[in-house]
Amino acid sequence: MSGGINAWEGLTAEGAPESGMVYFPDSARPEELIALAWKLEEGSRKFYSAIPSIISDSETIRLFADLEVAEEHHKASLAHLYKELFPAGDEDSIESVLSSDSAEDIMEGGINVADAVKWAEGKQSRELLEFSISAEANAYDLYIKLERKLEDSRSKKIFAHLSEEEKNHLERMAALLEKKI
Repeated sequence: MSGGINAWEGLTAEGAPESGMVYFPDSARPEELIALAWKLEEGSRKFYSAIPSIISDSETIRLFADLEVAEEHHKASLAHLYKELFPAGDEDSIESVLSSDSAEDIMEGGINVADAVKWAEGKQSRELLEFSISAEANAYDLYIKLERKLEDSRSKKIFAHLSEEEKNHLERMAALLEKKI
């Protein structure tokens, strides 16, 4: 590309590097960070579980079913970490850490789940994959930031693992998207 970025006439990313941290304020305690990550995983699981009723493409349905199961595993990892680090906390629910004003279902990427499902209705596999790649890329970036932010070595390890899992999701979705284009 002659002229580099200065010659580029397309879209460019804007905003501070912390932009993906909107739900993860600097003042958040480690248990809140873990609970918020759990909430985003649950939101993504709900979105992925809605996909089979929206499309008929079996390959895409299988991928989203796999992603739904993966989000359950991510939630379990986060719940285990929470209980390990905060045994005096509410053992019944990692959600008990979150304030009541966070009751809205939010998925990775900071997107309202109901809005995402409504948007997805009538969309083709390609569009759903592009949307989901964006959300997973946000989660990947977010978990890298949380790994750097948290001081506890177990937390760092969990978020490093989750970022690798998100990277794997991105690779799988990108490969299927490439087939669909």
